Amino acid sequence: MSLQLSFAQASATGPRDENQDALRGVTPVPALAASKGYLFAIADGVSQCADGGLAARSTLQALALDYYATPETWSVAQALERLLLAQNRWLQANGGGQPLLTTVSALVLRGRRFTLAHVGDCRVYRWQADALQRVSEDHVWEQPGMQHVLKRALGLDQHVVLDFLDGELRQGETFVLLSDGVWAVLGDTAIAAIVRDQPDLQSAAQTLVTAAHLAGSQDNASALLVRVDTLGETNIGDALIQLQQWPLPPTLKPGQSFEGWQVERLLGQSQQSLLYRVHDGQQQPWLLKTLPAHLHDHHQAGQALLSEEWFLKRMAGRHFPEVHAASQRQHLYYVMREYSGATLEDLHTKGGPLPLVQWLDLAERLLRAVGLMHRRQILHRDIKPQNLLLGDDGELRLLDFGLAWCPGLSEDQPSLLPGTPSFIAPEAFRGEKPTPQQDVYAVGVTLYFLLTGHYPYGEIEAFQRPRFGVPVSASRYRPDLPEWIAHGLERGVAADPAQRFETAEEWLLQLEQGERQSLNIRPRPLLEREPLKVWRTVALVSLLINLTLLYWLLHA
Repeated sequence: MSLQLSFAQASATGPRDENQDALRGVTPVPALAASKGYLFAIADGVSQCADGGLAARSTLQALALDYYATPETWSVAQALERLLLAQNRWLQANGGGQPLLTTVSALVLRGRRFTLAHVGDCRVYRWQADALQRVSEDHVWEQPGMQHVLKRALGLDQHVVLDFLDGELRQGETFVLLSDGVWAVLGDTAIAAIVRDQPDLQSAAQTLVTAAHLAGSQDNASALLVRVDTLGETNIGDALIQLQQWPLPPTLKPGQSFEGWQVERLLGQSQQSLLYRVHDGQQQPWLLKTLPAHLHDHHQAGQALLSEEWFLKRMAGRHFPEVHAASQRQHLYYVMREYSGATLEDLHTKGGPLPLVQWLDLAERLLRAVGLMHRRQILHRDIKPQNLLLGDDGELRLLDFGLAWCPGLSEDQPSLLPGTPSFIAPEAFRGEKPTPQQDVYAVGVTLYFLLTGHYPYGEIEAFQRPRFGVPVSASRYRPDLPEWIAHGLERGVAADPAQRFETAEEWLLQLEQGERQSLNIRPRPLLEREPLKVWRTVALVSLLINLTLLYWLLHA
């Protein structure tokens, strides 16, 4: 379920010649709303400076345009801070010798949390259950007669200090953002009464502004109200914030009821995880994954588990397991749907190398899944037949995101080499950073193995530091293999990333075009494809010639 909001705003110039307040609300497309959130901001330009209206408007314009262009791996606070510090420098550089000053309060609501960045004397309140709570601080001097003189604002100092507040959203609450032209004359009691008596947000915003001027405000008056109608899902940043608050589940027993789940039994146990089969209220099977007891205070293990859940939620599609929302969760675990079927490793073990028609179908589906995953900036890093499930429903699903990696979000230990050695790309052994082409290599080894039962460079053990030369052509093991398929596999497992397919989609296109593209492929020389056979043949022919010459010499 996504975060649902209602909002309204009102602003009036009052007795001033110009309205130097600015308001902004940004409701982006659903994908951006889920990853970056909804942005609401109020700014109050300082009238004594060169152009307070310009300072306020340009600040909110910069926020609205640039916030959604920041990397998804930045936290909300990090993005707001960098943008506002950059705007502070711009205001200082563009005042023409005169200060360009503005106050600003920027509020981002995402999932189940909010982040507030604030500087100056606009105010932000939270209203719920007939209670008004101020959550911002006025950055003004406290000395008599100076209560309206700012000591902090954008453009005032070279190094501006911003206030930040992060917290959990509450369903039904309303955030009230006000310029000082409203709160300074009305006071908290009158503000609370208006918000309480005006359930319609637009009426409440307009009444706040009108009431301020009727009460004698000599300043511009602005109000922005945002109500939380429905809470959204927790995203990875939110979940990691809550990580320290979540204990591990107790040891679960068959038949036990746990947070709405009926436990059937423990399916798997390792040093890194526990996997239980559970049932929901409709008796549908699910898998509950958590950590073993010895990792109860291991922050990195907990972060890895929540990251795995977040990756699967981000994938959300036919090629990946469905993750349950688990909105009432109070322990560290996640739940994904269980699918009946067999892994491709099981299929190969039982039936040997796959028939070519089945192999082509599975290869295309795997490449589509990997391409989708890469477009969402996620690398799997453990693609292999064991992690590919062919369901009884006919779908191919990519499993086990325990080693998945997202640029800027994931962080490995320097000595860690994730994955299964025979499927790890050569450049990863050299310590290079994860790339999509390393997943493409793992796809290549997987498809090569499913077709031949062998590995292109031989099986690699965990303790080895392998050397990679020329891969053995798959056609050696499958003489029935079309040249264009063998050529594609050789590109997929090329030791040099520059010779490999750049993306999964590029390889998929080659497969879909099939034999039509084979005319454009120059077959590799026999010496390159089968060097051992060529040299053995040359040696045998040479030996026969020498024996023939010797026979002639002896009988001449």
